[in-house]
Amino acid sequence: MKLCIFDLRRGQHEGQELDKILYFFPADLPFPTQLSVIGLSEGLITFTRIFSPEAPCEVIEAEMHSHVFYEAERDIWMVMVVEKSESEAIWRTAALRSVLKEVHSLFVMFHGSIRALLDREPSGGLTRTHLYYFIMDYLSDFLSGKKLHLPNFRDSLKERGMVQMLTIGREAALEVQSLVRVLESCAGCKQSYSLIMFQDLLVSTTLSPDDLINLFTYTVMRLTPNALSAGASSWSYLRKGSTTSNASASLSTSSNSVLDRYYNSHDTSPVGVRSYQVVRPLQHEKWSKGKDGFLVTDIWGTEVGSLSPSSPTIWLKQTEERMYLCAFQHKSLTIILLIPVTSVHNGEQGLSVVKQQILENASPKIFKVEEKLSRGWGGENAYHVSGYRYLLVDGDKYISRASPPGKVATLTKDSLVAMSKLREEVDLEKSRAKCDGSDCEKDQEICIRAKNGAWVISRLTRGKELYMVLEKANETLLYASEAVEKFSDRYCSGVFSL
Repeated sequence: MKLCIFDLRRGQHEGQELDKILYFFPADLPFPTQLSVIGLSEGLITFTRIFSPEAPCEVIEAEMHSHVFYEAERDIWMVMVVEKSESEAIWRTAALRSVLKEVHSLFVMFHGSIRALLDREPSGGLTRTHLYYFIMDYLSDFLSGKKLHLPNFRDSLKERGMVQMLTIGREAALEVQSLVRVLESCAGCKQSYSLIMFQDLLVSTTLSPDDLINLFTYTVMRLTPNALSAGASSWSYLRKGSTTSNASASLSTSSNSVLDRYYNSHDTSPVGVRSYQVVRPLQHEKWSKGKDGFLVTDIWGTEVGSLSPSSPTIWLKQTEERMYLCAFQHKSLTIILLIPVTSVHNGEQGLSVVKQQILENASPKIFKVEEKLSRGWGGENAYHVSGYRYLLVDGDKYISRASPPGKVATLTKDSLVAMSKLREEVDLEKSRAKCDGSDCEKDQEICIRAKNGAWVISRLTRGKELYMVLEKANETLLYASEAVEKFSDRYCSGVFSL
């Protein structure tokens, strides 16, 4: 796999071509090879714009490679080049693009836009340093030994860029609402925001959808009890079992050496990167729970003239404000409070006052909410439906729900490959509808009989999507259709019923 980020506005003169490269993985590839990949990508972008000026190029399928494109910002492109397997395709290009979108969105949340960084420092050195460490830390979640595992057919019942919600009763919901009001009063300003999670599921938030997805993703990656106890991301795609199948995209020998050097010595990096000190929010094992329940980290360094770590901050997309990230944890409950940096007087001292207010005024409600949610929690298989393996996606609300990973892992390879191909077909239909300007929300149903006799089904209606695998051999299409109807009536309020 090769991953590069380049700026079309830079390096336009002969002899300055390297200036357009902002990031390249593997970092130790010779510069002529890097320029060759970026030159080909730039040529493909320019060529496809002749036929589609308004809709940027998304994917080019070559005989040996898939080239996945994402225009992260105006004239700043992210491109992933993945070598194809000799057997069937093992990934969806939409899933690979979602990785590019996710890493860019998270980068902007912590560092601001790439273009803004380049405008502040036109040489690009600081931007390259930020991108290098950030993406290398991000890719570490995909490493298993010396292999880099990209989202593949085994993840066909998963969806990135979505939030997973916890279903709670009316009594618990009222307690949560009361807690949110207390948290807002503790913040002492009108512009504060909150996010409440139980395990890896969202309970409540006051954030906009875009900011919610970014913060939810980061919280699951690094802050929840599961992430802290594992010392690794609970968002990772890595699975137990054989890692020698064609489900993994192997790194070249040179790529392995780069990652090995990187994790053995964090000072080893491309030329020029070491001259800048940058914040690395995706580092592993850098967050811990303090005695008072607040999560602490030294990632953001220390305050001038103080031995205590500086508090973490993020950028909100909706308001373009820098916010303090204040995280509190009690058992399975994680609470994030975002407070504008400009509204906190005396910096860290003012933030300590807010934390003290939370301990004094919100603790009883926090304990009560955690107790109620724990009492009603059905465990990691809470959303398992016997006989079904499913994925529900609400594109309008950015919410998804799926069968637990442990249950999906019981499906055969044939079923998962068939589902991956079906989703690729749905992605293509949605892309065509978008390009044609036609109705993207038209009802659609696809049913496929897999090689192993399983039924693989998708239904789309009014912005909602249902994907399902039924591994019941020798059953009829009528049986499969009735099974979907039963699921829709019982768990989806009949949304997917014919």
